Amino acid sequence: MRGPAAFALCGALAASAAALPSPSTFPTSRAVRSTAKPTSTPPSWTRGAVCYEVFVRSFYDSDGNGIGDLDGLIRKLDYINDGNPASRTDLGASCIWLMPVTASPSYHGYDVSDYYRVEPAYGTNDDFKRLVAEAHRRGIKVLVDMVLNHSSSAHPYFQSALRDTTSTYRNWYRFSPTPLGKGPWGAEAWHRSPVRAEYYYGAFSSEMPDLDYHTPAVREEAKRIATFWLREMGVDGFRLDAIPYLVEDGDCLMGCAGTHAFLREYAAHVRSIEPGAYTVGEAWGNIAAVLPYYPDQLTSQFAFELSDSLLAAVRRGSVGGMLAGYLRLQDTLPAYRWSPFLSNHDRTRAMTALGDDGARSKTAATLLMTLPGLPFVYYGEEIGMTGDKPDPRLRTPMQWSQGPGVGFTSGTPWERPQPDSPTTNVEAENADPGSLLNLYRRLIHLRQANEALATGILVPLSAGSSQVAAYLRRTDDHAVLVVANLGAAKVSGVSIGSGKGALPPGTYAPRNLLGGANGATLVVRQDGQVLGYVPVPGAIGPRQSLVLDLIRR
Repeated sequence: MRGPAAFALCGALAASAAALPSPSTFPTSRAVRSTAKPTSTPPSWTRGAVCYEVFVRSFYDSDGNGIGDLDGLIRKLDYINDGNPASRTDLGASCIWLMPVTASPSYHGYDVSDYYRVEPAYGTNDDFKRLVAEAHRRGIKVLVDMVLNHSSSAHPYFQSALRDTTSTYRNWYRFSPTPLGKGPWGAEAWHRSPVRAEYYYGAFSSEMPDLDYHTPAVREEAKRIATFWLREMGVDGFRLDAIPYLVEDGDCLMGCAGTHAFLREYAAHVRSIEPGAYTVGEAWGNIAAVLPYYPDQLTSQFAFELSDSLLAAVRRGSVGGMLAGYLRLQDTLPAYRWSPFLSNHDRTRAMTALGDDGARSKTAATLLMTLPGLPFVYYGEEIGMTGDKPDPRLRTPMQWSQGPGVGFTSGTPWERPQPDSPTTNVEAENADPGSLLNLYRRLIHLRQANEALATGILVPLSAGSSQVAAYLRRTDDHAVLVVANLGAAKVSGVSIGSGKGALPPGTYAPRNLLGGANGATLVVRQDGQVLGYVPVPGAIGPRQSLVLDLIRR
């Protein structure tokens, strides 16, 4: 579709663009005018940053026992970031988030049996300290998963509470003579004790009894654990697991007032120990459900709605409301305080969600890395690893090369690798300049090097086709134009438009940051409006993206 009627497809976006300030300069970020002020200034490392989620068990096995370990992760740190700003053979990630590394009876670690000890299968506390030192030497911040909602049923505290009604730890957990209703999702959450005729509460499973944060000693223990990991182990912050379920208030089982009160208390403690610590929370739900966790609780929250809307747009091949959530968060919070992503250890891997379509995955990666927020990338996503439920199949060994151990181990992997590992692996994609891996590398380094992509506000644009996404990232004196064809068919002569004040008036020579032909000359009117701009004289290919640096003549 072309012409004036096409602009009605993006009327809401055009109206948003029309409300922008005067074009005399590149206006200051709207995020500065946030109604929810940050609890601190942005940590310097978050500028243009991308974080990388690692499951240590599946990343690299150093001793051939089939289980990934800390020494293996140390050996592979240069893949994540080699510490050389001029290098382009690493991903360039600024931080790593480690799924639980504390002692646990389960493979995944989300039921902790000792909060002060590294999982023995991964190594020792000294090994972890060595990992932190090596990461910091390369400029990588280290966030660890902190599981506060529940412990393992094997934890000594729970075992004491379970077996002795006079135990010091009895009121650290919730016990009842009879079940007191269902859990937050309508499932059974009161589990019969194996010791006596009573029940205990565990929202997630009988192996994960919930801690009771109404008990002051539990709150103090949570703070002691944070202090230990910040001071003794040297971490830079935490990913907080399952935060909506921390405190139950009567019939309220999720997102209760007590949860928010505890998170304020916990966050204040973390800041008192390490003012620059970064905390990111897992609160599933749309933006409205997440906003109550601001402004004075954790640093950031994962933006599940943004993941859903971005993947949905790429999957269907049309823009729809893909940018709406980004704009809402931008107008509410500084960008370092919300974290977009495509997939994680609980969700279908992005490649599988996109129909095992490499072109779609490249489009999704380009959008994620050119939109605001502090994005997270799940290990293996950058090479297009596949995976779907059950959970162990979402967390399979990293595919480094061909062979039975996929370059992950010299032994038998703890979990069977994915069937596509002979072709989808780091070794094969290293050798292909057009691979998904090399695109991720280029995009992550561009995000850090280009000021507009690193810190710029998002300005939505209208496009003459519903399958074309168009937007600006813009700072006071720099702008990047992103145009992405989400569809399976090429589009020709697509025109881009904006409201008034989108850019300072003048003539721009667009330079293609992803290589290839540069864009057509852009002329911006005196009122700062972009009108009828056709970025390429020919067609934009199926699922082709343009990332154009706008150089003002």
